[in-house]
Amino acid sequence: MARHRVVSVADPSTYRPAPGSIPVEPGVYRFSDSSGRVIYVGKAKSLRARLSSYFQDLSALHPRTLAMVTTAAKVEWTVVRTEVEALQLEYSWIKEFDPRFNVRYRDDKSYPYLAVTLNEEYPRAMVMRGAKKRGVRYFGPYAHAWAIRETLDQLLRVFPVRSCSKGVFNRSRQIGRPCLLGYIGKCSAPCVGRVDADEHRVIADDLVAFLEGRTAGYVRRLEREMKAAAAELDFERAARLRDDLAALERAMEANAVVLGDGTDADVVALADDPLEVAVQVFYVRGGRIRGQRGWVADKADDAPAGELVERFLLQLYGELGGEAVPREILVPALPDDPDEAQALHELLTELKGGRVDLRVPQRGDKRALLQTVAANAAQALNLHKTKRASDLTTRSRALGEIQDALELDEPPLRIECYDISNLAGTEVVGSMVVFEDGLPRKSEYRKFTIRGEQGTDDVAAIREVLTRRFRRLQEADEATVDPSRPRIDPDTGRPRKFAYAPGLVVVDGGQPQVNAARQAMDEAGVSDIPVVGLAKRLEEVWPPDSDHPVIMPRTSEGLYLLQRVRDEAHRFAITFHRQRRSTSMVDSLLDGVPGLGPARRKALMTRFGSLKRLRAATMEQIAEVPGFGPATAQAVVDALAARPAAPAVNTATGEVLES
Repeated sequence: MARHRVVSVADPSTYRPAPGSIPVEPGVYRFSDSSGRVIYVGKAKSLRARLSSYFQDLSALHPRTLAMVTTAAKVEWTVVRTEVEALQLEYSWIKEFDPRFNVRYRDDKSYPYLAVTLNEEYPRAMVMRGAKKRGVRYFGPYAHAWAIRETLDQLLRVFPVRSCSKGVFNRSRQIGRPCLLGYIGKCSAPCVGRVDADEHRVIADDLVAFLEGRTAGYVRRLEREMKAAAAELDFERAARLRDDLAALERAMEANAVVLGDGTDADVVALADDPLEVAVQVFYVRGGRIRGQRGWVADKADDAPAGELVERFLLQLYGELGGEAVPREILVPALPDDPDEAQALHELLTELKGGRVDLRVPQRGDKRALLQTVAANAAQALNLHKTKRASDLTTRSRALGEIQDALELDEPPLRIECYDISNLAGTEVVGSMVVFEDGLPRKSEYRKFTIRGEQGTDDVAAIREVLTRRFRRLQEADEATVDPSRPRIDPDTGRPRKFAYAPGLVVVDGGQPQVNAARQAMDEAGVSDIPVVGLAKRLEEVWPPDSDHPVIMPRTSEGLYLLQRVRDEAHRFAITFHRQRRSTSMVDSLLDGVPGLGPARRKALMTRFGSLKRLRAATMEQIAEVPGFGPATAQAVVDALAARPAAPAVNTATGEVLES
């Protein structure tokens, strides 16, 4: 039987400020550890209300907040006059102290930029990565460096700005001969005096203007010059201008128009789970997507989307500077407090030195573009999690951390997780997912339909599911003594259902759910298999019959693996529940349609998969289902039209369930 270790924590009351000593005005506060190092910085509309929340019952704190307050030894604050001043001071302190418990968004990859060094006497166009430098104009980021080089190669025909290194430039100046680009017309060769510094800067400024999206005027100017050259019978120059126009067209075709009004905007979206958040930004200039960039971060607390957006914008534009702030910023959410949202807007306006439109688009092309960016953020988060989970060393460390935290005799190479899904006590289902060696084994997933009194609540349902699962394990164990029924099915070469015992059982929930699971397993005679519950709200690991959870570090790979297993069980349960609910709703809505029995209803669900897709189907599409004709298909369409769809909500999670 596994033993469980309870992690003891320090008492923050030892440095709690005296009652009434904390001011009620807005301000910025910082927590420091025993060595004086600042470990967390935050702002508050009311310092007293915010700081008091850190000194409540420790069990009610978010795990990362709990780790912070039990690491700290002192808290200090500074009173300010306005929310804007609080934002400014908070960001200044975060940059100065780099606190370990503050969220720091980090690039999910190293992105290359097209940079123009306007801070040099002879500006240079080049590919650049890494930290931004003052006086350099950056365009992008691009997904690949070769994309920049292809674009730049097209543009140098029209804007022959210097693109060589300082060493090449000085050597050409010394020998009095330009490099190859100077000979083929893709550099104006300021190194040998073909143009002076002022003329070369005009070329660089034209390139920057084009990259900023001011393309129409330059294209029209080239067209006028081409026609004038042709009228003057200067066909060689006209042909060269024609080729320049073609090069510009190819450069512009690489970026599709997404906003017809020529907007300059940054479009920000995020995707998060209880442990991490991924952010994606599309840079739109002149209505075209000029670049894309992504970040990921460990979540410090249960902050809502608006607060996550605020933190991200402060870091993004604080690092890039005011010149990077566009005229419009589209975001998925703003801070819930209107005063905080207004303060963020004022700070961005101050950074830019001009008007900034910060808003959540509600309709039209901008709303559609925001949804596209959100889809990219979700994909980035999934990719990040997949890469993290697929690494063998990381998986081994995760299993080792789980073994140490739960004091197991060996790493849990097979983990089974169980979840319950229902809608107001109806269509109650359970799910079982299996992870072996830290990876999902989907062939071992199982579904449970729960009927009768066992489905009255999650605790009873968990007990029912675990009882059925381990009863089947007992039957499999008894069958092994019968040579005619080995664990491996000779026909398929696969293990029989429920044939193998897990090394660890995880249930979605806290102490009531894990105690019910332990009781069911004991009654089934499997008391030697450890079981824990993983509570969503605080990501606490609950052993059975314990008054305290096991606290695993927020950055623990073991906790990350348990969270991923729990989320997969939840997804699998929700999917099965929706299937069951769609089937039952189809039966209810189509009851009474002449000639539509159980077999045809099943055929409809097999073909369309859900009630939502069935509602969207036309009469002709329904008539294509085997066993249906035009008359029956029309009767189905009429029956569904008579009962409009209404949103349903999962009472356990508050989630809106699509049909």
